[in-house]
Amino acid sequence: MTRHPPQILPAPEWRLREAAHRERLRPWVEGHRARRAAAVPHPVIDFMFTYYSFRPGQLLRWSPGFGVGLGDPDGEFASRRHFASDGGVAWLCTSSMSERERGAVVWTGDLLEATAGRPGRYGCSGLHEWAMVYRLTREQIRHAKFPLRLPPEEIERVVEAGALSCTHYDAFRFFTPQARPLNAFQPSIDGRVDLEQPGCLHTNMDLYKWAYKLAPWIPSELVADAFLLAVEIRELDMRASPYDLSEMGYEPVAVETAAGRAHYEAEQRGFARRAEPLRQRLLAHCRSLQGEFSRRPVPPAIRG
Repeated sequence: MTRHPPQILPAPEWRLREAAHRERLRPWVEGHRARRAAAVPHPVIDFMFTYYSFRPGQLLRWSPGFGVGLGDPDGEFASRRHFASDGGVAWLCTSSMSERERGAVVWTGDLLEATAGRPGRYGCSGLHEWAMVYRLTREQIRHAKFPLRLPPEEIERVVEAGALSCTHYDAFRFFTPQARPLNAFQPSIDGRVDLEQPGCLHTNMDLYKWAYKLAPWIPSELVADAFLLAVEIRELDMRASPYDLSEMGYEPVAVETAAGRAHYEAEQRGFARRAEPLRQRLLAHCRSLQGEFSRRPVPPAIRG
């Protein structure tokens, strides 16, 4: 006899959740698609669809996550990857997971747990974006279509006086070669679990990445929660950058001043508080999944 999951949503209920999920995210997806069609770049929001690899259509696709069955009389989920179906009920079945997918669940859980167990660091002043333009020519700058708030020599002074202390590999890897030796840490892809900490804006943005990389096993509502928090964090990230985006409605956070650094830190601490419940929810889902296949070995070094 097939064992159905303990919770089964009737079709009218899950269709309401599916529709609510799509409506919640549709403005962001449609805005991105319209800008892409018009070839109009947006240095803040486009990041959510270019740096992060989850495609707009994937973001809109809803899943209940592992452990929840769906009343599926029309077989809408029966053909989806990782779903099993029996007697008009569809659910995610871990027997279809590859060893690599299982390893990703374990590694992600370990990263989330290690990050949550460390104190947050709040002294970076958001200088990672400054280190990404340090001693570059105007033509070399990533967002060269947008003006800088300060001249190059002043940006150099801010970076050199700012005691760079970035702990996040995916920010650090975009530092200019001249800026990397100035950083107090030398993050590597293999050192994520040992170094990431909950005060980091990018670590908290990346809750979205770890959530979508485990789709469809993670409830889509959690993926959406992480996405929307990441959008807000990205706005602060760029407001604190050396770019002048005021004409787009982004008031600068002048981290080159004491007042600006204090404002940035207050915002940073607020985002850390809001990210922690998402981290714990995501960790709980990882450990629940891991419990389903804990008796089978997984590759120890699979990274996100």
